[in-house]
Parts: sequence; C-alpha cells; structure tokens
Amino acid sequence: MEKANKESQSPLNFLKNLLITRWRSLLLLLIGVYLPLQVFEILTLKIWQNEAGFSWDVPILLAVHSTANPQLDVLAVTLAKVGLPLTAIPILGAIALILLLQKRWRSLAFLVTTSVGSVIINRTAKALMHRVRPQLWQSIAPELSFAFPSAHAMTSMTLVAILLILSWANPWRWFVFMFGSLYVIAIGWCRLYLGVHFPSDILAGWMVALAWTIGVSLIIKPHITTAKFVDGEPDEDETTLLPEETKLIAED
Repeated sequence: MEKANKESQSPLNFLKNLLITRWRSLLLLLIGVYLPLQVFEILTLKIWQNEAGFSWDVPILLAVHSTANPQLDVLAVTLAKVGLPLTAIPILGAIALILLLQKRWRSLAFLVTTSVGSVIINRTAKALMHRVRPQLWQSIAPELSFAFPSAHAMTSMTLVAILLILSWANPWRWFVFMFGSLYVIAIGWCRLYLGVHFPSDILAGWMVALAWTIGVSLIIKPHITTAKFVDGEPDEDETTLLPEETKLIAED
C-alpha cells in the first residue's frame, strides 16, 4: 500500500496521469492554437520583410481571375456583401440574446470575448502591417483599406468557429461544420476573385481567427456545458464559476 502511494506521488507518475487525463486539451492546443499561430507568424514575417509576399500569391490570383465571367461577377459581389464584418453583427447579436435569455453566461462571455477580440486583432494587424492590396486588374468591388490580414476571412472563420464550439454537444455540429466550411471557403474565394486580397491575406485571416477562437474557448470553457438545459434550468457551469476560477479570485 505504501509502495502504491509512493508511486502515485512520484513526479513521473503524476506527469503520466496528467498527460493521460489532459491529452485532448493538449492536442487541441497544439493543432488549434500553436500551429495556426505558427503559420500566421511565418506569413507576417515574410510580408514584413517583403510586401510583395510569397511567390505563389500572384499566380493563384491570376488563375482565379482567369475564370471570370458575368455570372461569377454577380456571385462574388454578393458573397462579398454577405461576408462583411457588419453582416456578422446581427447574427452574433441574435445568438447572444438567446444565450442571455437561457442564462448561458459562460457561452455568452465566450461569444462576446471572441467577437470583440477578433475585430481588435484584425484592426491592429492591418495598422501594423500596412500591406497594400493587389493591383493586378481593375476590381469590380474595390477596397481602400489595408489588406493583411483579410477582415472577411477572419470574420467568416470566427463566426463559424464560434457556432461550431457552441453547438459541439449538439448533433447539428456536423451540419454546422460542413456548411460553415463551404461558407468560409466561398468568402475566401470571392476576395481572390475580386482581386482585393492576396492568398496569403486570406490564409493569415483564417489562421489567426482559428487560433484566437480556440484559445478563448480553452480559457472560458463554453464546451463543458450541455446543449440543452433540464426542465429549463441553466447548467450550473453556466451560472457559477468553476472551482479553479473561484480559487484564482480568492488568491488575487
């Protein structure tokens, strides 16, 4: 018995048990936060050193532009309007209202923090990078602001990631994932088709939005709650602090 207690208290055994119980969170941290941030860092450094960016930026843009026709023009302009950051406000506002009425405060905190943070990150990055938009042809929907990272790409990825995390305990998550993936790709395509973004702008927007959204979810933990409440009562985790959160407040 004493031998078992000593083994359970040993640093190696503790580390092993900790990794076994937390491997999902660690894997999500690696794939969902570290790797996207690493890609974003590489893109940022390259563009900081050379505004022209990557050798594959222009060829991809020209390849997309070679498919131009009147029907795709209409589709691209429509998608550009649908993907505007302002368009996401009523959608997120409606979800926030539902969460507020259901007293899902933790999920509401996640939604607000992620949405506001995404806007701040995008505006800050654009102001710091000052990357000029492509000038390869006359766009039918020109933009005047800086290009890196794409606000449309960040908004679409942030919106879909929020919906996916909030619906994770619901069978509808696969529908959200499939439809959301198509939506994110369509918005990215329209920005390339219109010639207002380099591919690296789109990729950077996706990566930083994904890392930020998953990072916030790992801290606020909206995914620990169930999809529906029993008898209309809110889940305790939604209306109270977790033990470790209460302890941190007490220590401060």
